[in-house]
Amino acid sequence: MRRALAVLLPMALALAAVPDLAELNRVIARFAPATVTADTSKLAPGDKLALAKLIEAAKIINTIFREQLWSGNIAVGEKLAADTSPVGKARYHYYVLNNGPWSDLDNHAAFIPDVPHVKPPGANFYPPDMTKSEFEAWVSKLPQAHKEQATGFFTVIRRGADRSLHYAPYSTAYSNYLNLASSLLNQAADSTSNESLKTFLRLRAEAFLTNDYYASDVAWMKLDAPIDITIGPYETYNDDLFGYKAAFEAYVTLRDEQETAKLKMFADHLQEIENNLPLEEKYRNPKLGALAPIRVVNEILATGDGAHGVRTAAFNLPNDERIVREMGSKRVMLKNVQEAKFEKILTPIAARVLAPEDQGNVKFDSFFTHILAHEMTHGIGPQNGVRQALKELHAAIEEAKADVTGLFMLQFLYDHQLLPAAEKPLYTTFLASSFRTLRFGVHEAHGKGMALQFNYLTDKGAFVARPDGTFTVDQAKIKGAVRDLVHDLLEIEATGDYARAKKMLDDLGILRPAMQRALDKLTDIPIDIEPVRN
Repeated sequence: MRRALAVLLPMALALAAVPDLAELNRVIARFAPATVTADTSKLAPGDKLALAKLIEAAKIINTIFREQLWSGNIAVGEKLAADTSPVGKARYHYYVLNNGPWSDLDNHAAFIPDVPHVKPPGANFYPPDMTKSEFEAWVSKLPQAHKEQATGFFTVIRRGADRSLHYAPYSTAYSNYLNLASSLLNQAADSTSNESLKTFLRLRAEAFLTNDYYASDVAWMKLDAPIDITIGPYETYNDDLFGYKAAFEAYVTLRDEQETAKLKMFADHLQEIENNLPLEEKYRNPKLGALAPIRVVNEILATGDGAHGVRTAAFNLPNDERIVREMGSKRVMLKNVQEAKFEKILTPIAARVLAPEDQGNVKFDSFFTHILAHEMTHGIGPQNGVRQALKELHAAIEEAKADVTGLFMLQFLYDHQLLPAAEKPLYTTFLASSFRTLRFGVHEAHGKGMALQFNYLTDKGAFVARPDGTFTVDQAKIKGAVRDLVHDLLEIEATGDYARAKKMLDDLGILRPAMQRALDKLTDIPIDIEPVRN
């Protein structure tokens, strides 16, 4: 699921009922314009032709998403685009940022007149006047096969002439768009010589017409091509009624070969790292299973559900439980999007929270390599029954474990000369990045887990608060402190010690005064980026 890997949302800010130009400019300024590019010069001629067709298809996907969000959304967008007054231009600008007339950062409140005050909870997946109880009563009377369709990812619910409910497959509901998108995918398949890309595109083109996405999702898991395309209905976050219905999205990306090679090196040494974890041997896994694929890519275009509000930096798909059981899920890391967030968000944060002499050690390579290590170390350490034993505490403990075990992993690779040593940038960048997560509070697993780490490392003397309110890393203490924290978190997971996990989170998963004062200095820094394409 994408949101598990994306930037955390801040607490919603107050939004005027109908914002004026000044208010619109204020809310737009929360998104820093950032150029997001990818180098297409090395693509084969056939892949360049395919890429053009995929971009066309992705734009069609954006139109489908707008219709899925609200029945009046496309017409509103066209009306706003035609308004050339200053307030009209600002409204359209913010409409494009949100892919609709509701502000994602403000609890989906409307920012233009003459639309529902908030996004309809069922979006346009259900009749606007349908209640949850009506739907549930209808579904309860359906045969099992029809129940599965009515509650499935790929159908919309509509009323007939007699006002009774019925379902329609996406292939029918959006046939005018999907027929064209299917044709474009087949044209792209004709152009590329890469067999895995060709296979995926043909199967996904067929799925758009048949409404059966299984085979194409399997092909997407196996995709191994310079062009890495994700296109179709995936996430269900816009269905606030039931979380059943999948919204269309597209990510047209190019694989980053250098980072892909780094991933292979990580994977080749993962068992060795497992064998050297600071944990009793009986708790280590002597034979790690095969890892689901992780892809590092650079985004050319994102559309639909992948292009509104806070921009996706990484995602984890598919959501089909059959495939997850059989093959796992694939993590896709959008490197150039994360570069933009690093430059526009993390760098300004570092300038406020770090001592001047430390700011030169905040490096994107350290930031991104740690993210990769974080994702990979979710798969090492204790695995059996941990989630059930730790219950609601598991997410925060596991996010903290992946963070610090990622640091441990990179230090191990440095120590064994498998990566060029970059200890000071690694730990300094991690310190600065911690404020990027802490900025949004400790009400969510990532934030609470980060607070736990920050306070633990501070108590060990590895993070140091200076008299001027900035922070620094004690390089002599950080390595040992990280090792101690890895041990404690892995031991909690290995033993399923709920009481110890709760005490640790209660004591350390909080915003202490020095930390809060630093966070208070960051309120004018943008929340996220607005991608600008060349």
